[in-house]
Amino acid sequence: MTTVTLSAIKAHRPRKDGWANLLAHLNRIGHHAEEFPIRVILEGNGIQDAIWALRAADQTEEHQRKCRLFAVWCARQVQHLMTDHRSINALDVAERHANGEATDKELHAACLAARYAAYEYGRDASVPGGYAARRAAWYAALGDAEVAAWYASMEAARTADLAAAWNNYRQAQTAKFTEMFCS
Repeated sequence: MTTVTLSAIKAHRPRKDGWANLLAHLNRIGHHAEEFPIRVILEGNGIQDAIWALRAADQTEEHQRKCRLFAVWCARQVQHLMTDHRSINALDVAERHANGEATDKELHAACLAARYAAYEYGRDASVPGGYAARRAAWYAALGDAEVAAWYASMEAARTADLAAAWNNYRQAQTAKFTEMFCS
């Protein structure tokens, strides 16, 4: 189970309204050094703030591995929209790297290729593969769960039934987050 402290969250400059919501949910102002489960942020503030708060957790190797795997999972939710092999390869290498099956050099090369794939077409919506989906792959390779999740959710929301797609994605994302960081 991932834990955080109010001091660590504050040190990472949370959004003003997110901080106020968290303090209200915790019903206290003091005890900033006391650890509490990240599930509290998920329940009080929602998935977006809970993902953001991952940066305030102790950055152990295991935590970083989980963050990378979560980022890859988020990006894989829109993988079907990725037509550039470099984006998909970045996800594969990032997952293998998190599991100790790919080197730092392989990850760096895949990440760089995914970055080029993300920028090659710019924001041209007519190009298949989705700008946001390609960016999600790049950030997943970097291990940035927050940004990968944001781009993946942005791409998921571009589908025909915006409200349903967004709701389904957020529910799945919350379930995966709970599985990985709250148990």
